[in-house]
Amino acid sequence: MAVVGHAAASIVCRRPRLTTAADRVTLTRAVLVACCAAATVPALFSGTGPGMPVVVLGAVAFLLDAVDGAVARRFACVSPAGARLDVQTDAALVLVLSCAAIPVVGPWVLAIGLMWYAFVAAGWIRPELKRMLPVKRLRKVIGAFQPFALLVALTPGVPGGIGVSSVVLALVTLGASFGRDIVELERGHRKLTGRRSRTELVN
Repeated sequence: MAVVGHAAASIVCRRPRLTTAADRVTLTRAVLVACCAAATVPALFSGTGPGMPVVVLGAVAFLLDAVDGAVARRFACVSPAGARLDVQTDAALVLVLSCAAIPVVGPWVLAIGLMWYAFVAAGWIRPELKRMLPVKRLRKVIGAFQPFALLVALTPGVPGGIGVSSVVLALVTLGASFGRDIVELERGHRKLTGRRSRTELVN
């Protein structure tokens, strides 16, 4: 419910208060993520894998991630608010799938689901990390690989070695991606600070 509530709140807080076709696709994804979370909780308490319901719901939510962007471009309704809603829904899906994978892979898999939230929290302490980054295809590919790898590990019948290997690869690539972004943001901040210092000296 927290996933759906947060998504709905992001719409209600907009000015003007309206939704686009792409937003409605993303909100559908948020509902699917909430359903995944509801199916995951009993599995966590029982210590068993969540089974096919979570895999099916998660796969649909994962595939719809490609749809909302296409709809936004098709109907010319791309917006920063819609992009934020999309990213937040992506992060929620990865977190829920990470929780679902705990009985299958182990608690360390939560590092994947919590990494985006840790990055956001770090931005509260160091505002430089809140700056916009240039769009990079590799970042998108790595982001899309996270739910895919988790779904592979969660799919009944997939050999444990393949599932664990896919999740390990997802964690390594995600950590490298965030690390690169942090370095890029810090370098950009130092360059900006250096230019300001030189300007102040000249003036």
